[in-house]
Amino acid sequence: MSHGFKIKNENNLHFITMTTVGWIDIFAYQKYKQLIVKNLNFCIEKKGLVIYSWVLMSNHLHLICSVNLGIKLSSVLRDFKSYTAKEIIKLIDDNSESRREWILHVMKFNASFNKRNEVYQVWQQDNHPIELESPNWIVTRLNYIHNNPVRQEIVDLPEDYLYSSARDYNGKKGLVKVEILDIAPSIGYLGSM
Repeated sequence: MSHGFKIKNENNLHFITMTTVGWIDIFAYQKYKQLIVKNLNFCIEKKGLVIYSWVLMSNHLHLICSVNLGIKLSSVLRDFKSYTAKEIIKLIDDNSESRREWILHVMKFNASFNKRNEVYQVWQQDNHPIELESPNWIVTRLNYIHNNPVRQEIVDLPEDYLYSSARDYNGKKGLVKVEILDIAPSIGYLGSM
């Protein structure tokens, strides 16, 4: 079900949130996190996605992103969600998932409300896209993304969280190829707090 949030300007910079159905904490496990990282990098290399900032939490993914000219951001995100959903179901179905029955039940229940899904739904329909129109909006969202693991008390410093671009913004090599926003230092990107 769509909640009215649509990408209007496909080539502009957006803050995107992708959330699992039922807020299932699927990304608390390594194999699912690695799947997301691999597929973000694939979308960068093969589909024209440009990621400026990201963080993967236990049940959602935040991005500041855009796409190369001539490519639709909504199409890239749709393909990413569709492919990763199928791969997540395969990983759950391999019987090594301890919460297999419960997770599949929640995904099947959510799919029953969406005509586009055959059996299971992994991601909520909406990406809650927010077009970033000003430098202050960009910096606010950049700080929000990077401090998400700090707010959740997972790490003390944003750059210590492996599944985030905060590492890249603090001179460390991250897992996903990001384009550093050069606007951040000039208008108050906080980095480590």
